[in-house]
Amino acid sequence: MEMKIGSHVSMKAPDYLLGSVQEMVFYGANCMMIYTGPPQNTRRQPVDKMKVIEAKKQLQELGIGMDHIIVHAPYIINLGNVENEATFQLGVDFLKQEIERTKAIGASVIVLHPGSYVRATQPEGIQRIIDGLNQVFKTHQGVYIALETMAGKGSEIGRNFEEIQKIIQGVKHNEWLKVCMDTCHLHDSGRDLADFDSILAEFDSMIGLERLACIHINDSKNVQGAMKDRHENIGYGEIGFEVLNTIVHHPLLKNTVKILETPYIGENPPYKMEIENFVNQQFVPFKSNE
Repeated sequence: MEMKIGSHVSMKAPDYLLGSVQEMVFYGANCMMIYTGPPQNTRRQPVDKMKVIEAKKQLQELGIGMDHIIVHAPYIINLGNVENEATFQLGVDFLKQEIERTKAIGASVIVLHPGSYVRATQPEGIQRIIDGLNQVFKTHQGVYIALETMAGKGSEIGRNFEEIQKIIQGVKHNEWLKVCMDTCHLHDSGRDLADFDSILAEFDSMIGLERLACIHINDSKNVQGAMKDRHENIGYGEIGFEVLNTIVHHPLLKNTVKILETPYIGENPPYKMEIENFVNQQFVPFKSNE
């Protein structure tokens, strides 16, 4: 399989990262995205318990490089928080920790939701994120932070390329900043994904395609511009299989890691079937018992 495609996978005891690799293989994928611990809290297992050596050995046997592994930062990090210094500082310190854990695993990209400016203004929120990233990069470099494009829910920063561009321009060591596009978020923020060429052209002129680290491939439960951020299974949402398939196979994105974050069907992950559909470039609906 030439394209780089995979999904979010679990990382839990007892096999941790080795189990994540095995889950990726089961889905027929060659990429994966992990959290280094629960995304909703700060509880973390030491990296030396995570079977990293065994996982790397299996990846080597599969001919898959560590550049196919993406880490996602936990949701509790909010660098945009202007009103609560303790919450902001927790985000900065925890992000530094997560960068070190990403480095210890051997990955080089951590995806970050830029943050929300709760009870403040958008320029204040952007400046706060810049301040936080400047603190982080002062002492912790060696891993790229990929700022995720957001749907524009509430006071989220990152609903358009201008906001991402402002952050990048304000960060001193911005050579360590990249971007993660999310198709559901782009659609929910008002973009027409059927005209993806123009989205890529705008991104290239404002930010630079060389900064695109990965793309989250998700359909959306919402109409274009709803600003709600609710992922849907591929082909069952408002974006549709054909448009997403064009993005997955876009010639400019051949070397870009693509990660599915679509909802489970009942208790079952949909990724094996969805990846198969993209590989075959043909939409096959889920069977009723799946």
